[in-house]
Amino acid sequence: MRLENFLALTQASLINEPCVHSFENIVFEAHKVKRGDLFFAYTQEDIGAAVANGAYGVVFDKPTQISDNEIAWIKANSLDEALKKLIRFKSIKKEIVAYECNEIIFKLSLQVITLSNFFPIFGDLKSIFKTILEMQDGTIILFCPALVNKDIFAVVKKMPHPPYFPIEIMEQTLFETSFIYDNVFYERQLISPFFIPYLEELLHLYKTLNIEYKLRKFTPIDHFEPVFINKKFEIKNFGTSDKVLIFEPNSELVDEQILFLEYHASWANTIFILPKHIKVESRENFFNYKNEKEIVAILRENRFNFALVVGVDKSILSKPLSSQRQLTMDF
Repeated sequence: MRLENFLALTQASLINEPCVHSFENIVFEAHKVKRGDLFFAYTQEDIGAAVANGAYGVVFDKPTQISDNEIAWIKANSLDEALKKLIRFKSIKKEIVAYECNEIIFKLSLQVITLSNFFPIFGDLKSIFKTILEMQDGTIILFCPALVNKDIFAVVKKMPHPPYFPIEIMEQTLFETSFIYDNVFYERQLISPFFIPYLEELLHLYKTLNIEYKLRKFTPIDHFEPVFINKKFEIKNFGTSDKVLIFEPNSELVDEQILFLEYHASWANTIFILPKHIKVESRENFFNYKNEKEIVAILRENRFNFALVVGVDKSILSKPLSSQRQLTMDF
């Protein structure tokens, strides 16, 4: 990239008069810098090493001592903002189209095998920039605005709405589903019927865009995640107990999951444990908590088949429970 183009794209300022006029690559790690590269100084302590390795330029956003007037020293208001502009430019140049989705659809997409023309993308700006550089022209990107800033993409589209019930459920439990989609039978998939509407949207996107895909065995996606336990609160293998803790870290999903459990598990004794900021109905099976220790107390003091614990994930079970007589958590 030419120096003048970099300055125009990022609106950064050149603070010296260098001998160089272009760069080979943009690099973020000093030890990977080669002669001709432009170094983004996220770690200022590495500037000396980057220059020694042959950097033709250094981009920085904090006060920096110039050590070599022959290379370009470029002051940006923010390294992240400069990098966002570069990502946007690269996405335009490569004619990349980005589709935005919610967090559940995105996490499901990570468990589907697709060809290189479709790519679920996440991570920090540096990793996204590297990924986009390697993409072929015309690649379709899927991203979640909660995980990635949508402003870095030039073209952003909404997910197309699927027809009613494109997935035919053949058999289900609360946490497993056998279903047919597009004349293919998927038997005893480890995915709750709760997620099927989200999966329908994802598969419809593939079908609409003619993206080849292959479903593999699903694994937990950190939402509506069951942990089977016995009466002594010891963790048991999946499906081997009728006492289950269900963890949901995203409070925005609570209403939908309450309705799901009340409809599909009406036979069961279900309790709902919610953060204090979520108002609960005046019902004996709804509880609020202020901290994680109160979650433990609620679980100990109430009988249940299912306990939906909202606002935290299963990491609050800080150590294996199989050798313990009761549920204990260290905070």
